[in-house]
Amino acid sequence: MPATTAPPRMPDLYQTRLDLRSGSTSATAQIETCIANASAPACSHVFRRTMFESARAAALEPRNQALPLAGLAVSIKDLFDIQGQTTAAGSAALQDAPVASNDCPAVARLRQAGAALVGRTNMVEFAFSGVGINPHFGTPAAVCDSDVPRVPGGSSSGAAVSVAAGAAFVGLGSDTGGSIRIPAALNGIVGFKSTARLVPTHGAIPLSTTLDTVCAMTRSVRDAITVHEVLAACTVAASTKPVHAWRLALCSRLFLDGLDSTVARAWERSLQRLRAGGMQIVEIDIPELAELPLFQAGGGIAGVESHAWHRQLLQHSRDLYDPRVRARIERGSQMLAWEYIDLLQARRHWIARVEQRLQGFDAVISPTVPIVAPAIAQLAPGAERDDAFFLTNGQLLRNTSVVNLLDGCAISLPCHAAEELPVGLMLWHAALHDDAVLQLALAVEQTLSTQ
Repeated sequence: MPATTAPPRMPDLYQTRLDLRSGSTSATAQIETCIANASAPACSHVFRRTMFESARAAALEPRNQALPLAGLAVSIKDLFDIQGQTTAAGSAALQDAPVASNDCPAVARLRQAGAALVGRTNMVEFAFSGVGINPHFGTPAAVCDSDVPRVPGGSSSGAAVSVAAGAAFVGLGSDTGGSIRIPAALNGIVGFKSTARLVPTHGAIPLSTTLDTVCAMTRSVRDAITVHEVLAACTVAASTKPVHAWRLALCSRLFLDGLDSTVARAWERSLQRLRAGGMQIVEIDIPELAELPLFQAGGGIAGVESHAWHRQLLQHSRDLYDPRVRARIERGSQMLAWEYIDLLQARRHWIARVEQRLQGFDAVISPTVPIVAPAIAQLAPGAERDDAFFLTNGQLLRNTSVVNLLDGCAISLPCHAAEELPVGLMLWHAALHDDAVLQLALAVEQTLSTQ
């Protein structure tokens, strides 16, 4: 597999819509560019199925031009039902499953907003890893300037690369422990995890019915706002806050542990720029983070809920699973019913205490992940690399999974310099702070790009 090179900065959905209105481009020209990019080497292993002809038809549809997605390319993670297609969740175990009779709500809302669906994207099997490796259908390489192919992040691996490589303006994915924000960070794009309850999850194969969130990756924060409004059927409240009125919390406990040199450099530079731009950044402690091992024991909530969904499929298709994914699912069988109920109750109390800590702040700021993308060769399928894989998986999920446990919302936006590997900056808060986090992200993006 060739190493990938980051493409020149591409116009986002917002700018492209302006260009469509001015007549300087057309939806047809844009879809052909995306199809060409989807067929290029940078998109190797990205698509499980392409939908180029139907995407061309959607781009030509006059009614789409006035809609939010304007007949432009959108990719769909292989987790979501698309009418007439099999939803395989990146697994060999579901390749012969019946086709979907209807689009799931998220896909239906994207179509209704004028999306041209360009293809179904590859993913980590059953969405159960933050690394992005798929032993069945190949692993797409992160889009970055690198001499070796690097992991794309997971589980929404193909969705992220489709956006970063210019094959789509929007990549629909899911986020249970970081599956939108991790690949966004490793590919230098924007990933927004909304409050889970805001977007319907039915019609998507579940990892954890408690933690799963349907959301997307985009080329900019303003695009993230547009797509969130489509998926959540809402209008994001605009903010007139000046930069100096935003108040951010910074918690060094856990979130800053073990940063590699590239992430540490980008993090410190970003803090300096935000402070110089007038933002208030206040250091706080969240001692409740010391309790995280309680929620991770026995595979945690995701482990037990995943096993509940998979237990029958495992009985006759166990050997078709990725062994690394299967091991994590089967850990969930060890938890007793009363332990699971107690765990959910403990989570509710934990959320209430953490929310108290965050009162008075617009968001918490942290690195999205503590490391840059490792080489695929270091973590490729093989028992001899399992220890390295699980160590890296834990590192990648560490910061992002806190937000899922909190039932919160978060956005990752790029903060690296041109000569650096991609690094993500995460802004996050508790449930239903979505509008504030998105508006703050606009201010942060602008501040980082103008200094």
